[in-house]
Amino acid sequence: MFALVALAGCASNSNSDFSQATAASLTSPSELASYSAAADPSYRIGPADKLSISVFQVPSLSFETIVDTAGNVQFPLVGSIRAADKTPAELSEELRARLAADYVRNPVVNVSVSEFASQKLTVDGAVVAPGVYEMQGRTTLLQAVAMAKGTSRTARLNNVAVFRTVEGRPMVALFDLAAIRSARSADPALQRDDVVVVDTSRLAENIQLAIQALPALSVFAYLPN
Repeated sequence: MFALVALAGCASNSNSDFSQATAASLTSPSELASYSAAADPSYRIGPADKLSISVFQVPSLSFETIVDTAGNVQFPLVGSIRAADKTPAELSEELRARLAADYVRNPVVNVSVSEFASQKLTVDGAVVAPGVYEMQGRTTLLQAVAMAKGTSRTARLNNVAVFRTVEGRPMVALFDLAAIRSARSADPALQRDDVVVVDTSRLAENIQLAIQALPALSVFAYLPN
């Protein structure tokens, strides 16, 4: 990842799951934020996200709460529980298990994200305005490139890499932006702290070789150590 870090200026721990979605027409932050986590089940909860938690037929345990800066939420009976880096489904299951153990018989728990906090990703390479951008909720590759004011005239659109760190290890997937724009390929949903590099010919030779060895387009693989 080493040459990439020098190029992009940031790459930090992120989420392990990757979802693909069809191209979305929404562009404004408020529209993006209106997406629920149910639309993207791989979404990982982050600090300052507002959660809607409901326990079926238990109104006192159904409410909205905000994830604190440490990534935790306070829940009646259970106390402090880690929410950050979990999907809504994972947090739902953990709450269900804790309630079922001592407090509620056969609880049905649902967690959804009602408001997304701003998160960041990096767009670099052959784009008009490379930099670090805020994403709110579900953001796709096309939308990330649009944040950077689009690709440059000389960009090789079939060589767009997305880097992310999973459990401390760097991963990469290659995408064909031209195919995504023409709806011949799905527009992938990005995750916070992803690094998008348009036109991988601008990367160091060892990173280019690793990308060329990927088994297929749109498939994440670990970079060699």
